[in-house]
Amino acid sequence: MTRIVYLNGNWLPEADAKVSIFDRGFLFADAIYEVTGVVGGKLLEYPGHSARLQRSTAELGIACPLTPDALLEVHREIVRRNELREGLIYLQISRGTADRDFAFPENPTPTLTLFTQAKPVLDNPKVATGISVALLPDQRWARRDIKTVQLLYPSMAKMEAMAKGADDAWLVEDGFVTEASSATAHIITEDGKLVTRGLSNAILHGITRASVLDIAGKAGIEFEERAFTPDEAKNAAEAFITSATNFVLPVTEIDGRPVGEGKPGPRTLRLRKLYIEQKLAEAL
Repeated sequence: MTRIVYLNGNWLPEADAKVSIFDRGFLFADAIYEVTGVVGGKLLEYPGHSARLQRSTAELGIACPLTPDALLEVHREIVRRNELREGLIYLQISRGTADRDFAFPENPTPTLTLFTQAKPVLDNPKVATGISVALLPDQRWARRDIKTVQLLYPSMAKMEAMAKGADDAWLVEDGFVTEASSATAHIITEDGKLVTRGLSNAILHGITRASVLDIAGKAGIEFEERAFTPDEAKNAAEAFITSATNFVLPVTEIDGRPVGEGKPGPRTLRLRKLYIEQKLAEAL
């Protein structure tokens, strides 16, 4: 089935959707994006993604061409047109098309695109085994709190981790873990405390991260927002990542060393279960 995509107010077969070579998203990575999960044809965590989208565009001075309500309707319509039951919606807004110049153009018309990806997000086989991560230096730009499309280094890090036999990378800066290549990193200490890095420009303000901390608090799981070291991670009782595509996913090995017992931990699996139950109940 050919997907129907959204491009600047038009619904098109994916093969017919074209963006100019002069688009600043292509030339300068001058664009932001969001990924929203879909389960049962409904949107997961949409209010959080919408709010972060508005923040990212404001930080870059890009005018979103649709109101929040109109954008929600576009998300619902793309689900309907593609008969999407489970998977993802990718949204991207660039500053628009202009002749190549490092200076921002005056009054550009943003380019807005959305497309779907059908894939299982609930029954992830890695939940049963956990994933392995390799520790690598964090060489990304300094405004990671803005969800831009500048993803070349995270892609390079993920490929380097895979070359080492790991599933993903945890990035390290100034002796502390920042985050995974495209997810938030968490550990659970031997005394049962969830530790995750505090919000700053150094990490993306994860929507799933915020929900998991809220759920942990309500479930009586103590948590602390602070930076943690690679050694703390290796010596943790449990570790996991959170993201819109993985929800809560166990990490069972770091740099070839088992985390805890080397299998998904009970607190991690409990958080995943609680997260899925709550977000399915709240889905739009």
